[in-house]
Amino acid sequence: RIRLRIRVFRAMGGDRGTEEELTAQETALYDRQIRVWGVDAQKRLSKAHVLVCGVNGTTIEFCKNIVLAGVGSLSLMDDHIVTEDDLSANFLIPHDVCMHGVSSRAEACCESLKDFNPMVRVAVAIGDPSLIDEGFVDRFDIIVVSCASLKTKLFINDNCRKRSKHIAFYSVECKDSCGEIFVDLQNHSYLQKKPGGEPEQQELTYASLQEAISVPWKNLPKKTTKLYYAMRVLESYELSEGREPGETTLSDLPAVLAQRKDMCDRMSLSESQIPTALLERLLAAGKKEHPPVCAILGGILGQEVIKSISCKGDPIKNFFYYDAADGKGIMEDIPPTPVEQFA
Repeated sequence: RIRLRIRVFRAMGGDRGTEEELTAQETALYDRQIRVWGVDAQKRLSKAHVLVCGVNGTTIEFCKNIVLAGVGSLSLMDDHIVTEDDLSANFLIPHDVCMHGVSSRAEACCESLKDFNPMVRVAVAIGDPSLIDEGFVDRFDIIVVSCASLKTKLFINDNCRKRSKHIAFYSVECKDSCGEIFVDLQNHSYLQKKPGGEPEQQELTYASLQEAISVPWKNLPKKTTKLYYAMRVLESYELSEGREPGETTLSDLPAVLAQRKDMCDRMSLSESQIPTALLERLLAAGKKEHPPVCAILGGILGQEVIKSISCKGDPIKNFFYYDAADGKGIMEDIPPTPVEQFA
């Protein structure tokens, strides 16, 4: 079992009791947003601990948003050394960092994030996300995973679900002009505003990532976005080939088309539901992110995490897709499939 070290660059005191009031400094700093979502929501936010596995243009937009909002603590896990490719979408990495070749992505962004809000505790977690243990997971209330293999995402999501405490899980991927967010809040209670009436308590039950991607395609609505299917084909191909996310090019297209045919035949879905042109775009993207799409996905993810922590507002259930080609954002609710359907 791997031992993970946490390098804390700035600490702002220990955890506070659940009933402790906001300090005068916090109240003054967060005055505008307190007027929007209330004192209780801000108190919940100030006690929340967030882990981000995978630092890229999309997750750094998310980190900026929750740091500005006043999250309790943020830990970044990404040991990959900064390269010139990282500079295209990650606006927090100083341009001179990659020249020295000694800073990890997490380390390069940590100091800059502190400048957004000195009241937020920011740390770098050193380790491999695919090997984090249950004790480490217990330190957090929210875990966001990006640029990780499907195997790693499933492993972390499963660990979140096994814990006695409630840990919300999110994954987010940006493929150039396309993006996907997955949300697993397990059992989630929240207040829903009613026009002209009192807020009502709502309950939602979420599927795990494994359940959400295992639903037979023939059981899904005909209007299910093509991006859902395309992302499943791509991640299945990467998994079968032992590729890391984004380690694909247009030269892989014939093999990916064969993968599409095999999956569509098994799932009784027409191949026209997964256009070749869409797969070409995703393959050509590789690891490239489109900064405007990063900002959109990071903004939506930040909003969703704040909803989850504050227990206010309708959350995404459970996929969100964005495609800059048509400028549309689509939410898909992919439910768990009953066991008998796999029999």
